Amino acid sequence: MNRLPVPPPYSAGVFLTYKCTNTCKHCLYACSPRWSADWISEEDAEQVLVQLACAMRGQYPYPGRVGVNDGLHFTGGEPFLNFELLLGLTRIAQRVGIPTIFVETNGFWCTGDEGTTDKMLALKDAGMDGLFVSANPFILEQIPFERTERAVRISRQVFGENAIVYQRFFYNQFKHMGLRGTLAFDAYVEQAGHGLHYVELFANGRVPYKMNHLFHSQPAHHFFGQSCERELIRDWHIHVDNYGNFVPGFCGGLSLGDARDLDSLYKGIDLDELPVLRALLTDLADLYHLAQAYDYQERVGYISKCHLCLDIRRHLVQSGDFQELQPGAYYEHLED
Repeated sequence: MNRLPVPPPYSAGVFLTYKCTNTCKHCLYACSPRWSADWISEEDAEQVLVQLACAMRGQYPYPGRVGVNDGLHFTGGEPFLNFELLLGLTRIAQRVGIPTIFVETNGFWCTGDEGTTDKMLALKDAGMDGLFVSANPFILEQIPFERTERAVRISRQVFGENAIVYQRFFYNQFKHMGLRGTLAFDAYVEQAGHGLHYVELFANGRVPYKMNHLFHSQPAHHFFGQSCERELIRDWHIHVDNYGNFVPGFCGGLSLGDARDLDSLYKGIDLDELPVLRALLTDLADLYHLAQAYDYQERVGYISKCHLCLDIRRHLVQSGDFQELQPGAYYEHLED
């Protein structure tokens, strides 16, 4: 395989920034307050949104209906750290014809009913179809639960069925526990750790470095013979970060190219110039052998093929010039 054709995406997320109020143990994108904000510009965003609108046009029988992997969501990082930018991008997305628009948030900003309602109504007036509120034990460590409750209650008033709580199990569990304020993860495990059976954890991003004790580990050769082709060329959900990187699926720190020129990506990317991607499309053994040429030392064990891939990429980004390993700062924040 010399060229990789990138399929037009059915759905997408657009990062406003990697900067966040939280440093969550499960974050796929290693977001934290320590990132430079580096907000996406409205010019770059419009360039991306126009092309995404073309890809999504005609794909949705019920435009305006929000689903976790439908339409387009604004994300990060925490998009409400720059509300005026979020408002402006919503207007652009509505104007260029994105069929379904929603925003993901941890609810840090929901400190009072009036201010929360005003922001949600302003977004709805600008063209926002729905709101996605994160609720899980990792968010709870840093966001007082009463703010999450307020975000859910008022978003249901403003957006109706397009108010999504993810994950609803944890939201209901926290309400049943009568929680107020924050709760450390270890304390949650002691009080209600059975709930972890329901958590959706991708063994990627920060998880392998912060929560690997929750998983069984395997030596590197256990994952040889596997590739990441399905994850890299899927069309049903991709991300575009604030630097313009086309991020496949949930593969933080990996870029298929410049999302401001999607037409070029659809025609295919030259794998001869992207050795990490070429290896991932064929066999993780190839990636491992590539890394050995750069003095990579195998870990005691890996909890998933994503962990093996990520740990190798983390080494390579410090050892060579691999243009597909973007943004480089992602790898610096995995253990924040």
